Amino acid sequence: MFHSFFPRPKLFFMSAAIWTVVTILAWYFIFDGLGQSLGFTMPEGSPDRYDLTYFLMPTNIWFYSYFAITLLLFGAAWSVLDKHNPWIGWSVWGSLLIIAVTYFGVQISVIFNNWRRPFFDLMQDALGGKPGITEWNFYGLMVIFAQVAFLSMFVSILTDFFTSHYIFRWRTAMNNFYMSKWEKLRHIEGASQRVQEDTMRFSSTLESLGISLITSVMTFVVFLPILLGLSSYVTDIPFFGQVPYALFWAAIFWSLFGTVLLAVAGIKLPGLNFRNQRVEAAYRKELVYGEDHADRAQPLTVMELFGNVRKNYFRMYWHYLYFNVARYAYLQADALFLIFLLVPTIVAAKITLGIWQQISTAFGQVSNSLQYLISSWTTIIELLSIHKRLKAFEAAIDDKPLPEIDRHYLEREAEGGEMAANKPT
Repeated sequence: MFHSFFPRPKLFFMSAAIWTVVTILAWYFIFDGLGQSLGFTMPEGSPDRYDLTYFLMPTNIWFYSYFAITLLLFGAAWSVLDKHNPWIGWSVWGSLLIIAVTYFGVQISVIFNNWRRPFFDLMQDALGGKPGITEWNFYGLMVIFAQVAFLSMFVSILTDFFTSHYIFRWRTAMNNFYMSKWEKLRHIEGASQRVQEDTMRFSSTLESLGISLITSVMTFVVFLPILLGLSSYVTDIPFFGQVPYALFWAAIFWSLFGTVLLAVAGIKLPGLNFRNQRVEAAYRKELVYGEDHADRAQPLTVMELFGNVRKNYFRMYWHYLYFNVARYAYLQADALFLIFLLVPTIVAAKITLGIWQQISTAFGQVSNSLQYLISSWTTIIELLSIHKRLKAFEAAIDDKPLPEIDRHYLEREAEGGEMAANKPT
């Protein structure tokens, strides 16, 4: 799954994680201050940029340069370490490009968050009857929004096009690897499905989860300082009163609570999804054999196989029932959690509508980045089941013992073959 595409996968992903932590710490403890000493700063009290000039801010130019250099150094190092890998251009440099574009999307979110404050403050003033406000005040801000949105759309469309090719290249690498070992794999239950379907599902699902994880980390790093700054407007929260950086601590608590809740509620689901693919494949394979061999797909055999399918589905329905109770209860409470925290601040009239919009967006971005497991849990379950199927598939390549369920179906197939061979002609 990984060796066919990425260079030395364990070392590659471990080095990527370490490099990420090192570069983040180096930025906050060394290079951020170095940039300020070199003059890459904004004038004191300057308003937040909410148009495309945001990208030209001195502090941002300094960070973009640092970010690009760290990506180039990582890619160059792996291009030297494993220069014979035929997929290095897609696996390493393609991944780095996706990371860079993902960060661009986070920056667009910051611009939109900055834009909300002047727009909704203007709306509040207009609804309050403040004189001097014209229609063109709104139209001007809407034109700025459209400029940023169209740039974001253009980049997103190109990124989707590139990502589609990236996923297919990964599938091609897995397909070529598995087909080169086909003699060892052809007797495994559902071998054709695993090569034809599971490889595509695995690469696309993992790529989607990987981008979501990168986006969550980047969003947390970018919006955390914004949320800490906005916490100054919130002095009191229900039951606890005055809490420094109240919004930050509330986001941490609420996200961790939801993650633990759903992890406990859904602990059995990956195994059930994995077994579901197995019993479905066994039932389907017996029916396929029955098309060509009169002694296969007999009523008792089909009844037994379909009984396994029914039993597993009924177990899944039960476990998904209480998982969805926990999930939807949390999501409904999540819709009101921030408003509940801000009731004392709103009643005291300490924030404007524009500041409320900024707080709502920043809090949502930070809490959602910490709720990665919550939002991705069902996809993670699907990925784990696909990974188990392909991992069992690869056991045959490495001459390792197959899982019990695979051995069971191989024995059944062998028995069916013996029966066909002994049948009088």
